[in-house]
Amino acid sequence: MGPSIEMAEILKRIPHRYPFLLVDRCEDYRPHTSIIGIKCVTVNEPFFPGHFPDNPVMPGVLIVEALAQSGAVMMSKSLNADVGGKTILFMTLDNVRFRLPVRPGSVLRMPVKVIRHRGDIFKFRGEAFVEGKLAAEAEWAAIVVENPS
Repeated sequence: MGPSIEMAEILKRIPHRYPFLLVDRCEDYRPHTSIIGIKCVTVNEPFFPGHFPDNPVMPGVLIVEALAQSGAVMMSKSLNADVGGKTILFMTLDNVRFRLPVRPGSVLRMPVKVIRHRGDIFKFRGEAFVEGKLAAEAEWAAIVVENPS
């Protein structure tokens, strides 16, 4: 089992902040290889009042974003990226599937694995589970880019 990454380090590794920070902690970090992101979904999430008022469901695109943020934490730590001067951005998104709705009270467990890595580009495959059931899956690529001056 690899080490855990707590919120203080996540905040140093990726630029996302409320209401768009969608990872609460990471577990089993393995440099250049894999990570498990954890997101505790609460009724207080800012998207639930509009998605949907009487039937709250976490938007699928935000589940994919939570997967990507988990991968970005792994990339940032593996590359020891200068977070102040660089940002990790999506390049591609493929094979996305949503299997079950994610509701308030759910804990997303998101194992993310590196499929390929070359320089500042990583290709990932990730899955999001709730209570051991697959809620979503996706493949994506991300790149580290310099921030504009």
